[in-house]
Amino acid sequence: MKMIDQICSHPVWVEQMEQIRQLEQDRIFCKHDITHLLDVARLAYIEKLEKNVNISREIIYAAAFLHDIGRGRQYAAGIPHEKAGAELARQILADCQVTEGEKKEILSAVTEHRCSETGEDNQLSGMIYRADKASRMCLFCPAQKECNWSDEKKNLVVKG
Repeated sequence: MKMIDQICSHPVWVEQMEQIRQLEQDRIFCKHDITHLLDVARLAYIEKLEKNVNISREIIYAAAFLHDIGRGRQYAAGIPHEKAGAELARQILADCQVTEGEKKEILSAVTEHRCSETGEDNQLSGMIYRADKASRMCLFCPAQKECNWSDEKKNLVVKG
């Protein structure tokens, strides 16, 4: 997947992922590392296949790999990560082979992945929202008791 290779080798993405890794180094709760990004991408792609949605695998992976890229700025400067992430993703995508329509769709998914109304959307934004929430393995998390997520938000059962 050429676009994913371009994203993952882009200096801004590499720098931001390293900053997030350092800032979350001692975090006991869910991290926003490559494992999380891959989980989100794969879960969204499974939904695409199950619902026969016309979105390419590469666009799904691009949105998943960019959806939390603003976390470092959130930790460092208090900027909501979806807003910081959209700005960073715009910089990254400017150097990737992506159409304007694809860029708009990916940026929308990055910006809207935390908005609960997005969870009802049957396009990319909704798929990333649902995959992001489903990717959390709360049932098996050793920090579950300390987590400030409500039990209603936690994934406390295995879903197939």
